[in-house]
Amino acid sequence: MSIPPFQIRARYTETTVTVYQAYAPAIGVPAARQGRFPASWKRERMTWIKPSFLWMMYRCGWGLKENQETVLAVEITREGFEWALRNSALSHYRRDVHADRDTWKRELRAAPARVQWDPERDLRLNPLERRSLQLGLSGEASRRYADEWTVSITDVTPLAHRVHELVRQGDLETAAALLPEEPPYPIADEALAHLR
Repeated sequence: MSIPPFQIRARYTETTVTVYQAYAPAIGVPAARQGRFPASWKRERMTWIKPSFLWMMYRCGWGLKENQETVLAVEITREGFEWALRNSALSHYRRDVHADRDTWKRELRAAPARVQWDPERDLRLNPLERRSLQLGLSGEASRRYADEWTVSITDVTPLAHRVHELVRQGDLETAAALLPEEPPYPIADEALAHLR
């Protein structure tokens, strides 16, 4: 059975979903130690969260890019995650979704969250046919993410480095076995209709 091109895949429990971010150690280390974002984390800025571990590895270069050396797995409430999706606008105009460009721009300005669908990545970080969700949070959504939705924060930098080393050695089977399981996230199709 083929995988739908626009499908959220994530690690989740009955009440939480895991998303990934990467930060400089000055923010990432205290966030993981305290289980919440420190005061230096700017709540007024847009922050992008990614449910895909491998897309995060592509974005942060396995935790080797400058100011992205600490890779965090942030467990947030499913309630908060789904609130963000319901209150999102697509980050780009699509003729088959929006009435016109002006309508899209108004929706984008009003929405506290935005969605991008970027090509998912394989272990060598090559693009795949299916898309991976990137969820940008700003304003109310960013504040709620940091102060209400976050359940736990774990530093997964050692995992990123271990998987990367195995990929470099050509041991893709062992590397794949270490990846977090990311089955399809259970959400009604109509909840995502405005984002596909």
